[in-house]
Amino acid sequence: MKTPIKIGLAFCALMLAATAASAAPATYTGSLAGAAESPPNASSGTGSTVVTFDLTAHMLTVDVIFAGMTGQTTAAHIHCCTSPAGVGSAGVATETPSFSSFPLGVTGGMYSMSYNTSLPSSWSQSFLDGNGGTTAGAEAAFGAGLASGAAYLNIHSNLYSAGEIRGFLAPVPEPGSWAMLLLGVPVVLGWRRRQS
Repeated sequence: MKTPIKIGLAFCALMLAATAASAAPATYTGSLAGAAESPPNASSGTGSTVVTFDLTAHMLTVDVIFAGMTGQTTAAHIHCCTSPAGVGSAGVATETPSFSSFPLGVTGGMYSMSYNTSLPSSWSQSFLDGNGGTTAGAEAAFGAGLASGAAYLNIHSNLYSAGEIRGFLAPVPEPGSWAMLLLGVPVVLGWRRRQS
């Protein structure tokens, strides 16, 4: 193997190890709609959410924007974990009956809040109980549910008590992952060129 390729591979391995060691917060997004409910409904409401979960810092940040709902909001929270991922229903994972200060009695609005996930009040009691009765167990289960696509944000209304609009949360690739891919492509192409 040529020296530049060895250096490139070593650099990629070092960057990959550094990225993994940093344990950066994971970010998830979701598009909210009545068609995504279980069962689907004909709500005209739409919305989007960005959820960031940092297990190391014990921090959950929830940002939501929604509009055009048929009914008035009565609750909003994250449910986890469906089996299989991406379909069906699950119990409420985050605080109940609703996120703190979520706009209730409206058909549209915005919401942004951060939660300390080392506090039992950030979780529903049933989610805590179902995951060892500890916040560490709840955090681990929630993180796994988010990573596997088995968690969703749900907004409930007076017309749709089981949920008017919801969206499953999908991971957003970390910038470091894309950078590693972009750094690795020239090395692999160079290696293949030299092999042929």
